[in-house]
Amino acid sequence: MKKFNLYPKLFLSYFVVIMISLTSVGVFSYWSSSNELNQIVEKQLTQVVGNAAHHTDLYIRSYERSMVSLLSSNDVKRFVDLPEGETGYPYYEARKFIKELIIEPAFARNPEISNIYMISFNRNAMYFYNDTVGGSFNKEEAQQQLEFFKANTKPDGSLSVLNHSILSGQQNITLVRQIRGLSSTEPKGILVVELRAAELSELWKGIDLGEDGYFFITDDNGKYVYQPDADKTATELPEAIRSQVLEAGPHAFMEAIDDKPQMFMSRRSTYGDWRLVVAMSVKELRKPSDTIRTTTIVVGCFTLGIALWIAFRFGRSITGPIRILRSAMRQTEQGNWVQIPLPEHRDEIAELMSRYNLMVTRLSELVDKVYQAELSDQKSQMERQKAELQSLQLQINPHFLYNTLETIVCYAVIRDSKEIYEIVKALAYMLRYSVQTNLEEITVSNELKHVMFYLVVLKHRIGREFEVDVSIHPDYLLNSMVRLTLQPLIENAFQHAFADGVEDYHYIRIDAGEDEDKFWVSVEDNGLGISESRLEELREKLHTNQLADKENDSSKGIGGIGIINVHRRIQMVYGEHYGLQIESEVEKGTKLIMVMPTSARGKIG
Repeated sequence: MKKFNLYPKLFLSYFVVIMISLTSVGVFSYWSSSNELNQIVEKQLTQVVGNAAHHTDLYIRSYERSMVSLLSSNDVKRFVDLPEGETGYPYYEARKFIKELIIEPAFARNPEISNIYMISFNRNAMYFYNDTVGGSFNKEEAQQQLEFFKANTKPDGSLSVLNHSILSGQQNITLVRQIRGLSSTEPKGILVVELRAAELSELWKGIDLGEDGYFFITDDNGKYVYQPDADKTATELPEAIRSQVLEAGPHAFMEAIDDKPQMFMSRRSTYGDWRLVVAMSVKELRKPSDTIRTTTIVVGCFTLGIALWIAFRFGRSITGPIRILRSAMRQTEQGNWVQIPLPEHRDEIAELMSRYNLMVTRLSELVDKVYQAELSDQKSQMERQKAELQSLQLQINPHFLYNTLETIVCYAVIRDSKEIYEIVKALAYMLRYSVQTNLEEITVSNELKHVMFYLVVLKHRIGREFEVDVSIHPDYLLNSMVRLTLQPLIENAFQHAFADGVEDYHYIRIDAGEDEDKFWVSVEDNGLGISESRLEELREKLHTNQLADKENDSSKGIGGIGIINVHRRIQMVYGEHYGLQIESEVEKGTKLIMVMPTSARGKIG
């Protein structure tokens, strides 16, 4: 945020604060409400299952009373004591009395009973059906039924709730117990009462478990005793919930059945070895929590939108005047004294804008006064600099002109030659070039042309050809430089670098280039060089702009007035940050570098 402007910082800060507040309130509200709802749901579910189990126990107990009359009937006891294979009068007599005295009254009182039957351990059996078409069973089938019930009941005569029905295509709940005869206290047979499961579902009909909720009953072996889906009755419980249903404590658990998350609550019956289980859709259970979450999100988004709109308006009310003030300051930096229109309201920012207008007014008046004073001083300074520049131009060493004139006289006396023509022509160009006092800058190519005419005259003075190596890239030939600065440096090399005479291995190289925002032109030779002490002295004079004394400097190995003259002329044209630099080593040569601004390029064509 350090690089952001004020408005993004304010808006982002408001956004973070609002988001933290809304998120904290929303998350904690949803979390606490969701936990409370889950606890309430589990508590209610526990009560529902407990009450349903209790009522189911009472329901089954009421039907057990019908079995008590059978258990206490002597006719039933005599029947179970009948010897194996008895099909005569005793069997039919017992059947008649049992049917008329016990079974028919029980069917009348309890229409929910589907059928009643009993099987003695001596393989005698009686089957009675209540408005149901039932079949008869042979000895082998009756024996199979007997063995099943003996394996799933207890000898103490306690009630067992099973899912085994002798009627196919019907969903019944089977109540089974072992019964005694007259002759012994040991169990002698099995008494079975089957109840229509549809009647049991009516018992739970008033309990709202949602669209996908349901009850089911399971035995201790993990098989469905009752299930709303008739196809699942007598089948095994899914492995995902089997152990949890059989071992469940007082709390609910969740599992996915057929990829649908469901919550289960299991309660063992206090009357019989069976469990009543309620299953409810987790989606429906969490619907209130989801509603709270959705409401929280909608209200939070709506509140966030309003809060951000208020933050936007508030931020703009602060940053808008500041932006106007910043824009006015930028105009002031460019020299435009802009007055800011003041807002109608009065606050700290409006006061700041008023103070700014007052400051601009006073500054504009002060700058105008300073400008007028500076303009007057600048005119005077320009006049002084122009006079000084012309004075420096007139200080160029006159010995060159004197010697050249003497050479021309000698040639004129001795013979009539073209050399006189070359010298006079070159000298004429140089004189015209030198007396152009109205021009302070010239292109590099014009300055090189001046050096070329100087070499023509020099050839006749030293009696031999000497070619200067010009290594300047053509891109720099139109750059501008100070007039009459290159030829004095070339002349300085012949006078001092080659003081003992020009040899074939001697050279002078002229080069140019750019370094960042500076343009430089160098003159390099391989002459005598400059001693370290003399080099430091020259650099000090260049730094302090001291014009050298000709007589004192000429005896020390390098001309002082020409070099310092060039240095000072460059500074007068381009400023104190530019000028002449010297690099030299004894017996290796000297390099003189004129440093000028790159902005000088192309000023002169």
